[in-house]
Amino acid sequence: MTLDNQKIDFDYQGTIAGGLQEIAKQFPDKKIVWCHSVVKGRLDLERIKTLFHHDKMMLSFSTSAHNFFDSRIGYVEESLFINVNKKVSYPTWQMSSVAGVIHASVLNALQDKTVCDSNFDYYLNSIAKIGMPLGLLCYSEPRLLKAGEFNNPPKASIYALFRFVKQHYKTRWMFLLLLNIGLYERKFPILPFLFSLFYKYRCNTTINLDNIKVQSSLNVIDKATIDVVIPTIGRKNYLFDVLKDFSKQTFLPNKIIIVEQNPLEGSKTELDYIRDENWPFVIKHIFIHQAGVCNARNVALNNTESEWVFLADDDNRFEPNLIQDVLQKIKQYGNEAVTTSYPQKNESKKYDKVIQWPTFGAGNSFVKRNLLDEIRFNKALEFGYGEDSDFGMQLRNQGCDVLYFPEPEILHLKAPIGGFRTKPELQWQNDRIQPKPSPTIMLYIISHNTKEQLKGYKTTLFFKFYKHQNIKNPYRYFKMFQKQWNQSIFWANQLKKTS
Repeated sequence: MTLDNQKIDFDYQGTIAGGLQEIAKQFPDKKIVWCHSVVKGRLDLERIKTLFHHDKMMLSFSTSAHNFFDSRIGYVEESLFINVNKKVSYPTWQMSSVAGVIHASVLNALQDKTVCDSNFDYYLNSIAKIGMPLGLLCYSEPRLLKAGEFNNPPKASIYALFRFVKQHYKTRWMFLLLLNIGLYERKFPILPFLFSLFYKYRCNTTINLDNIKVQSSLNVIDKATIDVVIPTIGRKNYLFDVLKDFSKQTFLPNKIIIVEQNPLEGSKTELDYIRDENWPFVIKHIFIHQAGVCNARNVALNNTESEWVFLADDDNRFEPNLIQDVLQKIKQYGNEAVTTSYPQKNESKKYDKVIQWPTFGAGNSFVKRNLLDEIRFNKALEFGYGEDSDFGMQLRNQGCDVLYFPEPEILHLKAPIGGFRTKPELQWQNDRIQPKPSPTIMLYIISHNTKEQLKGYKTTLFFKFYKHQNIKNPYRYFKMFQKQWNQSIFWANQLKKTS
């Protein structure tokens, strides 16, 4: 092997993973690229310079519809990292030996704390799964390869699947994997299950990637202008405090778009201070008689003009440097959608690293406006749950990841509901058998998750819900749960027709 005609010595009898780590030792400041010999001529080395825009990343790609671990991994993980969209750059820990790139500094940080597995794909998936919660940003990146197919990538055996679950998930997920395969596939892989018991858990808390500096080579901020979107209903005093916080910002927004809702016909605005006070930014106040935060945010988004959009809430509080600090970190990471830390009072922060966020915050996120031309909040999810997560998935399916920033943070006051809100009348609220889970949650799952994830969710919900309901006879409970589940599927499909 050569680099600028240099000879690189390593153990040809060893593992590929071991060779990769040896190269990382010898060249600690370099990007390390791998690819299968079949796709060597299609590897886009020039594009990697742009795609790999900072050192704390890991990219890989396989043109096959299947990943190394087949869809049964969905039985144990509900996250959005499982159902990978191969058409765009998509966040996932599911890596491939077909083609990829990682920085030597990451491998060196993992050097003594990971095992050089003989199976290269297993090794790549393992370091991505371990690294993602620690701040390693991992993507399936189709632009690594020029056009063409490679339809026979390596696939994990059922033994490797159980081993991976044992080494990277809590122990209970091994039992749930066995149970789900038995329930839904009528197979009972007892031997793979038993063999996996001999492996140790790998997610090592002593691994530290914080010394790997991040400075993106991408230029995602040009004009550095920002519009703020705030839906509000019956929270006059809270909204005033939010506007005062914005007026003290070291980096002022261009425009704040407030969509005030009051469903009572003939009602008038109560936000007199918008007109009576002097504000250091434009306030566009839109008053409507239609309740619903999805509709209100969509109305506001239709009136945005600046380069960036801050999706805010009417019960937030924040420091004067919020916008300036967020824009600075956006420059550092080169990402076009971010969600900030959003604690309530006296709530401790759960995550202290910049990571790929498994959801989206509709009241605490910054998004580049050109991404929002075709994206809106799904009004089929109005008055339910999941509209913010669905919005985030629309972004990801456009090729835009959502990063979580632990600093700066926005305080979420969780203000009481406004006095003139009316309880929405849901289509299923008078049904004799109430749907379980909520049809809006079910709509999100069937829209964005795999079939195995749906089935795995059903199993875990069955056990979680048992202790919170009155039927203690397991057989009667199962029959009722099945009816409620079917009712949820029915209403989710009805909602889907309106989305």
